[in-house]
Amino acid sequence: MKSIHFLDWIIIASYFLFILYLGIFRFKNKTNSQNTFILSGRRLSMVGFIATLVTTWYGGILGIGENTLLYGVQTWFIFALPYYFFAIIYAFTIAPRIRKNGFLSIPDHFHHTFGERTGITAALIITFLASPAPYILSLGIILQFLFEINLGVSLLIATLMSIIYIWNGGFSAVVTTDRIQFILMFFGFISLFAFLYIANGSPLKLINSLPKSMLDPLGGNSIQYIFVWFFIASWTFIDPGFYQRCSAAKNPNIAKKGILFSIFFWAIFDFLTLICALYAIDIISPDQALLTYPLLAFEVLPIGILGLFLVGIIATIMSTIDSLSLISAITFGRDILWRIKNNNSEIDSISYMKKGLIIISFFSLIISYMLPSVVALFYTLGSILIPGLILPFLYSLKNQNNNIKKDITWWMLLPILVSISWFILSNLTGQSPLGIEPFYPGIATSFLYYIIIKSRFNNGY
Repeated sequence: MKSIHFLDWIIIASYFLFILYLGIFRFKNKTNSQNTFILSGRRLSMVGFIATLVTTWYGGILGIGENTLLYGVQTWFIFALPYYFFAIIYAFTIAPRIRKNGFLSIPDHFHHTFGERTGITAALIITFLASPAPYILSLGIILQFLFEINLGVSLLIATLMSIIYIWNGGFSAVVTTDRIQFILMFFGFISLFAFLYIANGSPLKLINSLPKSMLDPLGGNSIQYIFVWFFIASWTFIDPGFYQRCSAAKNPNIAKKGILFSIFFWAIFDFLTLICALYAIDIISPDQALLTYPLLAFEVLPIGILGLFLVGIIATIMSTIDSLSLISAITFGRDILWRIKNNNSEIDSISYMKKGLIIISFFSLIISYMLPSVVALFYTLGSILIPGLILPFLYSLKNQNNNIKKDITWWMLLPILVSISWFILSNLTGQSPLGIEPFYPGIATSFLYYIIIKSRFNNGY
């Protein structure tokens, strides 16, 4: 690896100083209601909506490079296409309804619709789903790579730098940084693509030179594996980041159109990240796949541009860590601890969210240190937890029958228990029972429970 020039270090240091400025001065002693802290007073503009939704989506950027280097274009079919599909559905059917309902979070939505126990159950599930741990790991790896420090130290720095500015600023601080991070991430990858194009020729020439295995949509895996990733993308329906931004939008129209514009920018960024990683196939060795983008940047980018690219990578990951850290803090602090205490003070709820931020950050730091693979974690958590929440949430948007509160809680828990059992059995035996991935029995259980609920409701029970 080439050494980093002094100018590149200045660029990287300037970015971190800017983050510290936001955390220490910009939002210092800012008094918030919970509505302001969680949703920035529901004043999110179209530009802010697009910037914060687009940037938050790419915290797993190192995993994208790793998967593309190893499996080629399969990455687009599991990490891009399915999400466009579900995001379009979300924009037209769910986003406007969320803004009109006016709830603060998904657990808050469940709490007001089906009661306290259901709300707390939803909060527990989302606490795990929205954990920033894999993204803290990604940023920690980048910092370890750049500064040549111990992974534990780099993870600690990654955690502190990513949450310092949301302590006082809340969602307003997230949106403020995301506007800048949006510019940095696009500038970085456009620059990388341009220099790779100049050095290696057009993408068409690249594709013609690739092994056929790199152009296989399945990437050498089974169609069932690809379908699991497709259904995991239905996580979009219960993504707390989507919900938060739609609820924070000035009006339902911004929530709807903002998602559609975001899909356009995602498509551009996905093209850039996919092509850049494909260029790396003959340059980066598979055992360094997780660092595909940084290593590629060191190969082709000049002084100054390299620093901006590295800042773009850091900003891309941090934009996800801060958002998920805030969501996890809200979920654990307000929707669990504060609810259990049954305190109606808005100011007190903010103090609980800050306590939640400390607890979740510490928990995520420990998990990220023990975490073996970012992509593997996405797959495992998605397979186990998504079946428990997605159908109850979609049902709750149109049905508010308080007579089935107990059914809703068990409707969340049973599919998760089935998926967990299937996952454990798969690991004990070394293969999935009947060759079926854990996601499928979980979602099948959820559908079956829905049929039971609907039958009981129609029969007047």
